[in-house]
Amino acid sequence: MNRVDSTANLSAATPAGKRAAPAAEHLLVWYDRHRRRLPWRAEPGVAADPYKVWLSEIMLQQTTVKAVGPYFAAFLDAFPTVEALAAVPLEEVLRRWAGLGYYARARNLHACARAVVERHGGRFPDTEAGLRALPGIGPYTAAAVAAIAFDQPAAAVDGNVERVIARLVALETPLPAAKPEIRALAERLVPLARAGDFAQALMDLGATICTPRAPACVLCPWGEACAARAAGTQETFPRKVAKAARPLKRGAAFWLVRGGAEVLLRRRPQKGLLGGMAEVPGTAWQAEFDAAGALAAAPLAADWRRLAGTVRHGFTHFELELLVFAADVPASTPVPDGGWWQPVEDIDGAGLPTVMMKIARLASAVRDSDRDGRSW
Repeated sequence: MNRVDSTANLSAATPAGKRAAPAAEHLLVWYDRHRRRLPWRAEPGVAADPYKVWLSEIMLQQTTVKAVGPYFAAFLDAFPTVEALAAVPLEEVLRRWAGLGYYARARNLHACARAVVERHGGRFPDTEAGLRALPGIGPYTAAAVAAIAFDQPAAAVDGNVERVIARLVALETPLPAAKPEIRALAERLVPLARAGDFAQALMDLGATICTPRAPACVLCPWGEACAARAAGTQETFPRKVAKAARPLKRGAAFWLVRGGAEVLLRRRPQKGLLGGMAEVPGTAWQAEFDAAGALAAAPLAADWRRLAGTVRHGFTHFELELLVFAADVPASTPVPDGGWWQPVEDIDGAGLPTVMMKIARLASAVRDSDRDGRSW
């Protein structure tokens, strides 16, 4: 990495010409006063725990700090060490991950824990290259863990950091094309000492001061060095290419209750979207969906009733809309191949992903409101 000391100057890279340098020590002084207290973050003077740093960084990918907090605490309670995480079946990890989304992260988390135990005796590698060799660890996560856990001079560039750097230099190149340029600029800012604190300070700056809307520029320790602030255009950065509308896929789900107390669930294939997660049986999700023929895919012959309303859910690359059919079968009904009967009262214990919990909530709401004496 082409690092510089605390007098790093990006003025040559800014279209505004000479300006005060975004000095690392200014940011670190601000961080020492205003650092966020986070469950995975070590207190000042305390060495960071690589396991906690890694776990938090995986959870925080495409997820907010607020959402991650309870999951992080629950994971640490269940799996206090990387050895404990590696020792459990993948299904247990997926169950505890349910609701956090982007489930490939959970599968990679488990695979990485096993690799750390099997290849490294339970100790995380302390270099970016060593970390990159582990399952599920990409450039950002490797840099973040190397910097925060081991104080290595690595530039951890997430969305917050991209925004800070793009504003500092008023970078006209739009994202995602600007990513290599932003990373190169970030690497020039990493100080010779306190690289871990610097990485966290830059994240905090983007999360609390250099926010997407209404940034608090007057409180920014790099305000005098910011080209976008000088031009009054800070909210227009980073430039972004307009996103294409996500396509709509449709399908049907089958809420089958046995003996009034158990619902039929099954497990999705290990590979693919929501791989390995528990699910309510249903049809394939397709752009061209034949609602009239949906019952041909029902798991059992029954007196199916289509419930009022639909379930809608957004995935990264498409929107989903599901019809929900419900039926009751006798308590003696055997389980179809590949499925199991889950107590309705313990539906939370099945580890259903969010879209499946939406199906459960719709079915429960319809049953609770039914006034004509029918089950559905």
